[in-house]
Order: sequence, then structure tokens, then C-alpha cells
Amino acid sequence: MPGLYLHIPFCKQACHYCDFHFSTSMALKSRLVEAITQELALRADYLGPQATLDTIYFGGGTPSLLTQAELKQLFDAIHRHFRVAADVEITLEANPDDLTPQKVRELAASPINRLSIGLQSFHEPHLRLMNRAHSATESGAAVRLAQDAGFENISVDLIYGVPADSHAIWEQDMAAAFALGVPHLSCYALTVEPDTVFGRRQQKGTFRPPPDDFVARQFELLLSEMARHGYQQYEISNFCQPGRESRHNSAYWRGVPYLGLGPSAHSFNGHSRQYTLANNPQYVAAVLERQEVPATIEVLSPLDRANEYLMTSLRTAYGTDLYHLRDTLGVDLLTQQAAYLHELQTTNLATLDDAGTLRLTDQGKLLADHITLTLFQSPTE
Repeated sequence: MPGLYLHIPFCKQACHYCDFHFSTSMALKSRLVEAITQELALRADYLGPQATLDTIYFGGGTPSLLTQAELKQLFDAIHRHFRVAADVEITLEANPDDLTPQKVRELAASPINRLSIGLQSFHEPHLRLMNRAHSATESGAAVRLAQDAGFENISVDLIYGVPADSHAIWEQDMAAAFALGVPHLSCYALTVEPDTVFGRRQQKGTFRPPPDDFVARQFELLLSEMARHGYQQYEISNFCQPGRESRHNSAYWRGVPYLGLGPSAHSFNGHSRQYTLANNPQYVAAVLERQEVPATIEVLSPLDRANEYLMTSLRTAYGTDLYHLRDTLGVDLLTQQAAYLHELQTTNLATLDDAGTLRLTDQGKLLADHITLTLFQSPTE
């Protein structure tokens, strides 16, 4: 069943690594919630008549900035235009500094049943370096507050590859996260994008990310510690206790259709992708004044769909079904990339079983982007 994503493009302050679409001005927040409510009506048929939502995901930005009334407004609109599965997974991304006792009580009384909390680190200097709005003390306190309010389905985010003299801080961050006992962890390597504070500082020579081998070692430590604590790596950056995968994100990786609402949101209906304009004032004006969604549509060719399937599936523990790629999507890597597939196996970067499933090894996961690009097929091939 399909999913629904709502992009809430507001943050208290800009993290120095973030290149997502957001604004630190709240002036348009209530109008933007109105616009998303209206977009729900305008795009009610995008997923097909009477689609039943399996997952709902509030991302951003910082969705925990939404008030109780704004959340109710959005949920009321969702139920007006869509069927919702009885066991729907409803996730809200939250920053620790937003999770006050009052806020947590409001969220616990809402339909939200899963929280994704952006801790990033328990080390105060790293939080300040990244310009996070919360303190190290608030990192753990927010999770415990949510647990005490009845939230059991919680994911926390951590960032590794932050400049440091050793791996000790990363090891302490992991230990603190495991101590919280949450069922899901998302762990991302710090990436320096050009249009961010870190990117601009790197250009000036005032910020220096750690070398690749330092980051690779922290990824290896991550894998070993996750396995030691009983967490399964079901996607390169995502780990869970058995059976506790994110249903929403897993659907993305399986190519399940979804509707994305709000500025900069993406949608996929199985045949095309839609990219909504990443501009808050223009989005609000278009939706509320002209009753139209300012978006670009990209119709996917069979080759596009094959490459997308390859890109997403190879990042998961389930791997890439090369027979599905050949028989359903028309790309025969078993023949076209036979030599490279053999090389991946002999160098212990991937395994290929008798069922035609290609999976990256732990060593291969370090080179996932390079391997995927090498396997991509172009129209001339």
C-alpha cells in the first residue's frame, strides 16, 4: 500500500551540514499548513481512487514545530481524502529541544505512533560544531521523556565522520544510543555539501572533514557494534531490532508509490516522479491563490526505473534481484556486466546467489555509490 509524506520546511536554526529545503522564519507557517491541507484535496487522486495509506511521514525541516491544532488540521484533511490502514505507521521527525513534557503529551494524544528524533550526537562540542539547537543533556532526556509518555516505536539519528582526534567520541555516542534501548537507529556519515556552512568553510579552508579512511573505520565500528547489540542492518544507514524496520522508508526502497506534499517534496506513482517547487512563498501562492501545485513531472523510461531499482535495492539487506531486473525491467546485468559482477565477488565486495540476488558485503557497502554507478546502464548500452 502507498505512503504519504508531508514536508514541513521550518527550523529554529540552520544546521551547518544541512542542504534540505527549509526556512528559519516562521512567518508563513500557518499559511503553509493551509496550503498543504489544500494540496491534499488537489492531489487526492494521485495514488489512485480510494487509495489506502499504509504509512504517513512528517519530515522536514522540523515537523515537531507544528502546533497541536496544526497537526489536527492536517490529520483531518488526510482522513477526508484518503483511507487510512488500521495499523498505519505514522512517523514524526522531532528535535530534542522541541520535546518538552507538554509537547510530548500532545504528541502522545495524537495519531502519531512513531518518533524519529534527531540526536546526531551526545557530545556537546560536536553539537555546537554542527549548530544543533539542542544540548547533549537534552539528547537522551528527550528520548526518555517520549518513552515515559508511551512512545515505544522510536528511531534516533546519529552522525559519524565528524572531525575528531580519535574514534572515542563516536564509540561513546553509540554506547549512549544503545543505552536508550530504542528499536531503530539511523546513522549517517557527515557529508559536506557545497551550499552549506560546512561547504563554504571548506572552500575557505576553515573547515576540514576527516579523511576517508577515518570515516570508513567509524563505519566499520558502527557495523560491529550494531551486530553486537542485536541490531540488523537492513539498509546501509539504517539499523533495527528484528522486525522493527521503518515501513515508510522501506517502501521507498522497494519502489512503492507515495505522495509527497509541501515545497520540495517528491512523489512517485509507479510511472513518473513529481518534484514540487522548493520555495515557500511561491508554493503557498500557487496552491492557495491559483489552486495549482507548482511542480515538475518526470516520466520515467523503463531504463530510468531499472536504474532506480538498482540504486535503492543494492543499499538494502534484501539486495538486487537480477532476474527481476532482467525479466521485468529489461536490463540484463548478468550478461552486460558479467565481468564486473565476477570482479565484485572475487574481491569480496558482493555476493551473488543462485536465485540471482546481488548483495553488497560490509566491505562493498563502503563503496556502494561507486559500485552502483558502475552497474548503471545508459541508453547507448
